[in-house]
Amino acid sequence: MEELCVTKSNGSLVPACAPTPVEMLHLSRIDRLPALRCNARTLHVFEAIGPPGAAHSIIRQALSKALVPYYPLAGRLNHHHHHHLQVQCTGEGVWFVEASANCTLKSVGYFEDVTSIPFEKLLPHNPPQTQPIDPLVLMQVTEFEGDGFVMGLTFCHTICDGLGAAQFLNAIGEFARGANQLTIPPVWHRNFLPDQPQTILTNSTPPPPPPAADNYYELEQANIDIPLHHINQLKQQFLGSTFEIVAAILWRNRTQAIFSSLGSENRSMMKLVFFANCRHLVEPPLPKGFYGNCFFPVTISANSDTLAQAGIGEVVKMIQEAKANLLKQFADWVNHHHHHVIINKEEEKEDPFAPALGYSTLFVSEWGKLGFNQVDYGKGPPLHVVPMQGSSIIPVAILGTMPRPNKGIRVMTWCLHNTHLQPFLNAITPPNY
Repeated sequence: MEELCVTKSNGSLVPACAPTPVEMLHLSRIDRLPALRCNARTLHVFEAIGPPGAAHSIIRQALSKALVPYYPLAGRLNHHHHHHLQVQCTGEGVWFVEASANCTLKSVGYFEDVTSIPFEKLLPHNPPQTQPIDPLVLMQVTEFEGDGFVMGLTFCHTICDGLGAAQFLNAIGEFARGANQLTIPPVWHRNFLPDQPQTILTNSTPPPPPPAADNYYELEQANIDIPLHHINQLKQQFLGSTFEIVAAILWRNRTQAIFSSLGSENRSMMKLVFFANCRHLVEPPLPKGFYGNCFFPVTISANSDTLAQAGIGEVVKMIQEAKANLLKQFADWVNHHHHHVIINKEEEKEDPFAPALGYSTLFVSEWGKLGFNQVDYGKGPPLHVVPMQGSSIIPVAILGTMPRPNKGIRVMTWCLHNTHLQPFLNAITPPNY
């Protein structure tokens, strides 16, 4: 296969196509968390929506229309006001790069093999340094020869969670298909949580990363496809949701792969962290159209011995119990019950939004229900959506959907050192659980 060559334009700012308010908007307590001061990067693979050049012009025009109701996304973050992060609605715009590839999407297998994707060619480069402050959204549309395009997206996590980002892309899709108004108008509504009066115990400095010399942290990528009929069998067998069952299989088998080669004296505490949508837990519930961050990290801990010997059904129950406790945990965090007077250091609770990073913690994120797979710019939903690895030292598994037209779950994961990867893959290949 010849090497993929992508030619990029210099890039330009796309502002809203009509005047928008110039104002300063407050962010919510969750938006402002230091852990969210990062960018999420994704690729969205689509069939062609017209002749050559059509994807560039259609999406650029639809983006400028979407930025009228979503005008805060055309603004910039402002760090000044009492150290509170805010959004300065300047109307400067979203960074947009047009690109073209020297081959068809078919010739690169529609990027179904996630491990061979040249992300840097398909994601937008940063604007030149002449730009004073970074845009909140950067987009690159790469047209392939005649049969499709890839949208590469860099999104500031401070401004939207996954549901919010997908809502914005769906709005661009509606305008691209000729709509005059949106089915779901966006709602800012970032004042849904009381501000913390004080921040006792909040540690704003992130923990130092594990030492670079420790090659234990070179996480290898793996993708596991679980077809729909197999998911349905598992649901009948273990009486859980798809997410609960797949997360249980990943966590248990990953633990077995790590500890099968070690004696029981090497036991340690293993953690599973997943992110629960909390829009329905806020009182009153958040309005339809809200696109900010509203989720809570649920952490489950188990001894490695116990976990490695547990049946999948038992691990599913652990996850279900943690989910059942979400309302209380979220309410405790909101009402800062964890800011009680500390009698001794051991009593200090870990910040749920800054869990300890390391090889013993697995982060699992569910992408199938965020709304990315419903986005339609004129010729139907994406063939597939691919997240880019965020960190080479944070074990992550993302549950997406298998590339169209297949039905089922695709797990995209960077969670194991290469010495542990093969035993894990052998154990997790359907139907070995």
